[in-house]
Amino acid sequence: MDLSRQEEELMSVNYSFQDHLINRQAEAEAQMLKRFEEGNYTIANPLVVYNAYLVNPLSAVICFETEEETAVTLTVLGKTVQGNISHTFPKAKKHVLPVVGLYSEYQNKVEIRAYRGETNVVTIDVPDVFDGKKVIFSMDTTPEYLQDNIILVSPAGEDLAVGFDYAGDARWHMNIPCVFDVKRLKNGNLIMGTNRVIQMPYYMSGLYEISPCGKIYKEFRLPGGYHHDEFEMEDGNLLVLTDDLRRNTVEDMCVLVDRNTGAILKTWDYKKFLNPETVSHSGSWSDHDWFHNNAVWYDKNTNSLTFSGRHVDAMVNIDFETGDLNWIIGDPAGWPQEMVDKYFFKPIGNNFEWQYEQHANVITPNGDVMCFDNHHYGHKAVEREQFLSADNSYSRGVRYRINTKDMTIEQVWQYGKDRGAEFFSPYICNVEYYNEGHYMVHSGGIAYDKDGNPSEALGAFASSQGGHLESITVEICDNKKMLELHVPGNYYRGEKLKLYSDGINLELGKGQILGQMGVTLEMDTEVPADSQGAMLPESCSARVEDEIDRFTFFSRFEKGQLVILQLEKGEEIHRYFISTTAVPFLAMCCGTFLDSDDRNTRTNINKAGLEGDYDLRVIIDDQKYETGIKIHC
Repeated sequence: MDLSRQEEELMSVNYSFQDHLINRQAEAEAQMLKRFEEGNYTIANPLVVYNAYLVNPLSAVICFETEEETAVTLTVLGKTVQGNISHTFPKAKKHVLPVVGLYSEYQNKVEIRAYRGETNVVTIDVPDVFDGKKVIFSMDTTPEYLQDNIILVSPAGEDLAVGFDYAGDARWHMNIPCVFDVKRLKNGNLIMGTNRVIQMPYYMSGLYEISPCGKIYKEFRLPGGYHHDEFEMEDGNLLVLTDDLRRNTVEDMCVLVDRNTGAILKTWDYKKFLNPETVSHSGSWSDHDWFHNNAVWYDKNTNSLTFSGRHVDAMVNIDFETGDLNWIIGDPAGWPQEMVDKYFFKPIGNNFEWQYEQHANVITPNGDVMCFDNHHYGHKAVEREQFLSADNSYSRGVRYRINTKDMTIEQVWQYGKDRGAEFFSPYICNVEYYNEGHYMVHSGGIAYDKDGNPSEALGAFASSQGGHLESITVEICDNKKMLELHVPGNYYRGEKLKLYSDGINLELGKGQILGQMGVTLEMDTEVPADSQGAMLPESCSARVEDEIDRFTFFSRFEKGQLVILQLEKGEEIHRYFISTTAVPFLAMCCGTFLDSDDRNTRTNINKAGLEGDYDLRVIIDDQKYETGIKIHC
């Protein structure tokens, strides 16, 4: 959208167009390769491009040519020898090599070594990418244990994704809020949520498949967006948690996405195997968010899916093909008796406890079920008078052994209960199964109030009330603690991975935007309003951020005002309600996009279902205002 100076002066709303990140990365890569082609770059004099793909400020790309095809080993030299991060790349004459694992605020040395040939060390100066902010309290492990792995923690609030080495040094970082879980794919790439909100509080456009150096290969867009979790199937297709944003409930759908096209191959609607009106309630339950799914796991041995329903205090297993309910793990209190008799397990053994508002269910190779038991409230909603306060609470990783023939369940392992309130996270978190007896337990939602007492508020709210946030990540091997990472801030999940892989480390060429955005829900009712051609008042502090497939309208209104955003093209009118009433989110698993002032609104409109140029107008109570902006769809 090109605007003349005169047109800009008439506008009451600030307008900006943000090209898709894939397009911006393609342009940056093209400029880098053009410099490479036009220069005479060798091992002795390579082209070094810092943060080549714009989103990982602890990365670079090094380009050079060799006379003969040769393998090259690249080593980011650590502050100690144990901190070295190395990778050997296949034979080539033209070398475009990703550099990952740089230090912040440091003169990094990177060694380039040709096989049986020339060696050079280049310097890459990296500024303080954290702007003076403290990102770690402590890392307690050994280089022998962690080796060249990093512990990566992903966002749940204002803190962005960061990965730490054995010494507690940050070696990986994203400068954009790609929220929820980060996982390694079989091809070596990472997968994570996009940074594009399509509906508050945290429903994203979909997923990015991304190189560790930051290059996005694919965006998988979904009509219902993405939240919380994803799972890679053996054939590469992706299970993704999603919504139907045109109905009155959320976080109760899962889809299977084609890895090559982004098409949706299969859909599971939880209302087909559970009745929202008869499920038991957790302490955080609401009509709108009745299930609150935060995990999906596919088990090949039983061809089944397991979902984690925070707001029903239960892990639910269904048949992959039919969607029929197989079993439920959770406290049976408050559930219909006929369901208890058919689908619930009976505890056996000693020291058994149910999980409450759990996260991140995992099925082990032998069929055991693990999860992070947040143990929030410690009771069902029907036992509200027995709810635990934060200072008397605990969270834990737990492993259950189930027998589906006699429907019994036994608790066979736990970690975290003995640590009490210091390890208590009322939301988010995960466990990881590495091998028998070898697990990670990530308590990422620890909060304290302004007086330093354990807080019952979720992270975003505890922080806004003057409290502080922490995360603790622990690895256990044969009941011995091998690692403990302690950081400020709340982080959704923790993962252990190597920055380089045996698969794709950098593939050149423009990334793909796959799948479709959904049609944004509209108002059916016409609202009468006078139109006198007045511009939207400056007091609304309105601005539009436009993109290729959606736009976002930011504005500020008084509580209780009736506000409608309209797109108008002749007789064609599309109406979108803007709520000016503060919405309580009982399950703020990601507070990244919350505004501290509840008078500020954020309205996301997908361009799906729209075509042509639309005038953007706003109704406030009984008056229609101009914005001076046209939206192209």
